[in-house]
Amino acid sequence: MATHGTITKDNHAALWHGRFAEGPDAQAVEFETSIYVDERMAFDDILGSKAHVTMLAKAGLISEEEKNAIIGGLDSIKNDLESGALKIDYSAEDIHSFVEATLTDRVGEAGKKVHTGRSRNDQIALDERLYLRRFIPELQNALLTLIDALSKIAAQNTKTYMPGFTHMQHAQPVTLAHHLCAWAWMLVRDWQRLEDSLKRINISPIGACALAGSGLPLNREYEASLMGFDGITQNSLDTVSDRDYCIETASNLSLIQMHLSRACEEIVLWSTTEFGFIDLSEKWSTGSSIMPQKKNPDFAELIRGRTGKVYGDLFALMTMMKALPLAYDRDMQEDKEPLFDSCDTVLSCIKVFTQMIATAKWNKEKMEAACSGGYLNATDVADYLVRKGMPFRTAHGVSAKAVRIAIERGCELEELSMDEWKSCSELIGDDIYSVISVSACVEARKTSGGPAEEKVNEQIEALNQFAKNIKKD
Repeated sequence: MATHGTITKDNHAALWHGRFAEGPDAQAVEFETSIYVDERMAFDDILGSKAHVTMLAKAGLISEEEKNAIIGGLDSIKNDLESGALKIDYSAEDIHSFVEATLTDRVGEAGKKVHTGRSRNDQIALDERLYLRRFIPELQNALLTLIDALSKIAAQNTKTYMPGFTHMQHAQPVTLAHHLCAWAWMLVRDWQRLEDSLKRINISPIGACALAGSGLPLNREYEASLMGFDGITQNSLDTVSDRDYCIETASNLSLIQMHLSRACEEIVLWSTTEFGFIDLSEKWSTGSSIMPQKKNPDFAELIRGRTGKVYGDLFALMTMMKALPLAYDRDMQEDKEPLFDSCDTVLSCIKVFTQMIATAKWNKEKMEAACSGGYLNATDVADYLVRKGMPFRTAHGVSAKAVRIAIERGCELEELSMDEWKSCSELIGDDIYSVISVSACVEARKTSGGPAEEKVNEQIEALNQFAKNIKKD
């Protein structure tokens, strides 16, 4: 038996080499190898192989001694990879070839039985599902950390008034807490989509083999249970043809990245001199090589920019699959690079965004001052008249008339005289001034989900409870 960490020449041959009289050209091997991409699934491949040989032994296809030898060899490979005693051999065709060749090198002939009753077609589908099954909870935890950070900032800013915008124009006053809760609820939906996707990911494909199952007495259900799957796929042809779980994951990642990008766009705007709402930490800003005064929101811009990468990964997967006949085609080898790239990119962006927002400072005075100008309280004038019995469409016109007068005078609505108000409607009295201040406008909006402090506190509590319920589970 060869020394641990080495692979004999015979064992290292491609798993399919028996059909061919001569080996592939070196350039062909370099072109078609995937181990540089799929090496991250080494432990998933080992887990799947351990379950597979356990099933083979139960089915009487290998002996108990062979099973124990194989599992011992697989455990030693895992341990040596973790410790660094064993390095991935990049001359191997893929991670399956590397693990099988290393195993055979360590345990001898028994290692050649590890592939009994399976194909790389169902094996890669298994490895990908196992990988996503452990990656997605990590991503969900990162989302929860960000939601918690946003909730904490919101709790400190329920009376920090700021303009709300539509069409990038001043619309109605809200609070910073209300705005940050809006970001957080986007992320809650992202978490939920990921959770839902796990139901479809956590189904075992192993046993579908190349496309038509196996003539050997395999027990797919038992093997699936060994790996903690909720069940098995129902059609062997569909199983090895399917990459929906990759595309669904990439789609979910694209939505997360879109939400981060939208928030970053606002952060970039808010950090400008014109807005001045947010002061990013120097740890999460950069300067200019020529302009000494600059403090740039580069990390927000990079997150925004990397959204294009994530979208590209999704469309690479969809384009790859769009015209493939059933069952497996080698095109599908190209699924891993965009999938893993989107996983890595989005996870890193979430972590950076969390630190960037958690260390930022907020200019509350500037935010509230920005509520002046733009007549954000015009809707509240209309609501005031509605409460006095005027039809809303008529009240809308009255408020618009008051805005025109204020524009002509170059003043705010709250600066109009009572005579000017009366020229718009006799229903308007002195109490108009008490209902159109910024704080009054915000606190009047007590509908569920609104910006009134009471309702924002309910949202913050709901976000906190969402996280607590998950941690309990």
